Amino acid sequence: MDHAWIDGQPVQLEAACAEAARLLERSRLPVIAGLGTDVAGARAAIALAQRTGAVVDHMHSEALLHVLDVVRDAGIMTTTPTEARLRADMLLLVGPLPADALPQLLSAKLRERIVIWLCPGGTVFGGKVQAIGRSPDLLPTLLAAARATIAGRPAGPAPVGVKTIRSLGDQLKAARFGVAVWSAAALDPLTIEMLCGLIKDLNVQTRFSGLPLPPGDNALGVLQVCGWMTALPPRTGFARGFAEHDPWRFDARRLVERGEADCVVWISTYDPAPPPWTRDVPTIALTSGGASLPRRPRVLIAVGCPGVDHDAIEYVAAAGTLAWEAAAARRTIIRVSDALDRIAAALPTSVASPC
Repeated sequence: MDHAWIDGQPVQLEAACAEAARLLERSRLPVIAGLGTDVAGARAAIALAQRTGAVVDHMHSEALLHVLDVVRDAGIMTTTPTEARLRADMLLLVGPLPADALPQLLSAKLRERIVIWLCPGGTVFGGKVQAIGRSPDLLPTLLAAARATIAGRPAGPAPVGVKTIRSLGDQLKAARFGVAVWSAAALDPLTIEMLCGLIKDLNVQTRFSGLPLPPGDNALGVLQVCGWMTALPPRTGFARGFAEHDPWRFDARRLVERGEADCVVWISTYDPAPPPWTRDVPTIALTSGGASLPRRPRVLIAVGCPGVDHDAIEYVAAAGTLAWEAAAARRTIIRVSDALDRIAAALPTSVASPC
């Protein structure tokens, strides 16, 4: 057999792809979600969505849209991880951060670097990191007070003392090249907008930039693929024969939970994750080994993990761009892109986007 199953029974890959094509052909509103795949997989998924009138939504779309909302409404100034690591004499860590991101950021060869962490929450920190505030809930107020103080405006009550706020403002203005680092998944759009406003204010007197840490599962890689194929980010639908973006209408979880979607293609290859919804819906799952799905999918195809089982092009956070990744432990197993291409080939030629 070819690592493919229908209703839990092993079948040939061709049979699984044919059944997946049958489900998509009969669907009134299919959803292609998860999208934890490489660039080739994302391209194949979006092409399949265009052909079947499906919705595409990445599992981390909400975090991606937190930053995009600010970019569209207010603008943003960013730098690359390499610039932040090697050139910044100040790091302003904002809110909870993933633990695996800190060693790279703090491993610079600079002899003197100031590191300030605003409202780290329960994150463990040490060394010469100066923590200001604790609970992430206090972060918007703290940022507002800091921004007012730096601009010379009166500030209302803050979660820390006035002297602490003034000291923070003085240190930020004294930086030769400061970088504010935050997790796109941890902050809401309004907090990110306040932080970006602070960065803009600081650039009146010095050089300061931002570094949003992207979510996993090649979210930024998929975002870029969506951009060049549709001119829109994820949470885009093709039901009317052309691409439409709407963060609410095309939220995969909402569509499934409300019963609007009647077929799902779930793709998760990096750290296999189950779908976030509770409602049962006919599912075509393309996952790498070790996936634990709460419900048996109608069709399951085991696929390779990009950069592990096969070579891949994906977003590399350390480089801040798309890059080629060689397989770390190459093995013969179908890729997401190949599986989706076979499903597309099994569709009737008359299949078109529903009106």
